[in-house]
Amino acid sequence: MIAPIIELREISKQFPGVRALDRVSFAVREGEVHALLGENGAGKSTLIKILTGAYQPDSGEILLRGRPIRIPDTRHGLALGIAAIYQELSLYPDLTVAENIFMGHQPGARWRVDWRRMEEQARAILQELDAGDLDVTQPVRGLSVGNQQRIEIAKALSQNARILIMDEPTAALTKHDVDRLFEIVRRLRERGVAIIYISHRLEEVFLLADRVTVLRDGQVVGETMEVSKTNQAELIRMMVGRTLDTLYPKEDVQAGDVVLDVRNLCYGRTTRNVSFTLRRGEIVGLAGLVGAGRSELAQVLFGITPAESGEIRIEGRAVRINNPRDAMALGIAYVPEDRKNQGLLVQMNVRENATLAVLRQLLRRGFVDYDAERRLTQEYVDLLRIRTPSLSQRVGNLSGGNQQKVVVAKWLASKPRVLILDEPTRGIDVGAKAEIHRLMSALAQQGLGILMISSELPEILGMSDRVLVMRQGEIVAELDRAHATQEAVIAAAMGADDLRSEPLPA
Repeated sequence: MIAPIIELREISKQFPGVRALDRVSFAVREGEVHALLGENGAGKSTLIKILTGAYQPDSGEILLRGRPIRIPDTRHGLALGIAAIYQELSLYPDLTVAENIFMGHQPGARWRVDWRRMEEQARAILQELDAGDLDVTQPVRGLSVGNQQRIEIAKALSQNARILIMDEPTAALTKHDVDRLFEIVRRLRERGVAIIYISHRLEEVFLLADRVTVLRDGQVVGETMEVSKTNQAELIRMMVGRTLDTLYPKEDVQAGDVVLDVRNLCYGRTTRNVSFTLRRGEIVGLAGLVGAGRSELAQVLFGITPAESGEIRIEGRAVRINNPRDAMALGIAYVPEDRKNQGLLVQMNVRENATLAVLRQLLRRGFVDYDAERRLTQEYVDLLRIRTPSLSQRVGNLSGGNQQKVVVAKWLASKPRVLILDEPTRGIDVGAKAEIHRLMSALAQQGLGILMISSELPEILGMSDRVLVMRQGEIVAELDRAHATQEAVIAAAMGADDLRSEPLPA
């Protein structure tokens, strides 16, 4: 058996009222990709922080190449060759690529940086990562997320990292950047780097990982397994502690009258002569490649970028939407793709976020009626099963799935007729995804018209009554549920009209 490069034995960690880790044992071998899975709150983040030195364990021991070690802080962790790349990148936007890669350990004398050497070394590292096209003298600001991530990886390698932790590395990447990242991961594995790979996308585990460990409620479930000897159904059962009958619990609903009618809508090059209808009780999926114009269409409908021409009808009546306030008054709600920056005020609490869209309705003589605000918030916390210690909990401290539910609660409180969901399950775990999907199905049964934008084809196919496909700002195909397949959607999105498909199984 290959000896592990790093091993955690019987690690426990407790916070006030929460046992985050309970006697967790976890080992990673040199030159392997080891997937670490679990729902939000399972203990993955705490485990990472103990590995990097951000947290200290209450009990247990850590061994590096068989020798017990202590990691008192993250600087010590880096010195030991342990580095983490998080979903939210930590680069200095106004510094150059090279400066970011060598921040804190620039080559040169004590008080003088050897700029030429630093840039040469930065180029060499990027060349190894197949990112030699990056100009190391340019500022990081303005670079794509994929390139910024490559700089983060280069930064870790510049400090001779032998254990690299990747936390949701593909969450904000394009398909092209995902493919490049996978190639980088494979190169690093060939160089003997041990990679701990955390992702909610199970298909990535089977593409990249050698072994997988599952956490649930702070404990390891079963044993570490070879990826080749398991499957998605088993991993889901281990993560959530139950069998998910289906991740896409779509109920058949008899669609009602047309609630939204869009005719020849135009905005710049991103929305071109778009026409479609949405009925009460219907979930319409909006598919397409990155840059096809899906989010831009949503922003036109919500008045963020008002239409330049065309017509929008709500329940048969022509309307003009000049701004989000107009959209809200007409009963349109919009859950944006970037919930942290566009959907929530993360420094504020659950109650304050959940009532933002209806705050005017809660005013009594110019002051907020806090009792009414609490009652309304509690109603939606119960309805959506939002897991929070209290209504005063800061939203930024909730899991991704619960943050998403707070955004949905905010808009449901406005009693909308049309709900636009842009990437409703991005970055949340499989159990929370199933809950969001059940909620969507329940809202459709209540007569809400839902327009769902998603980059995950299984989600589009599993939850939609009809699928609209966008390409270059236009709707190029409309498929009913019976004829919507991955092949048909991809063919339309790429303009490959000659591909054929079979009906989606019932």
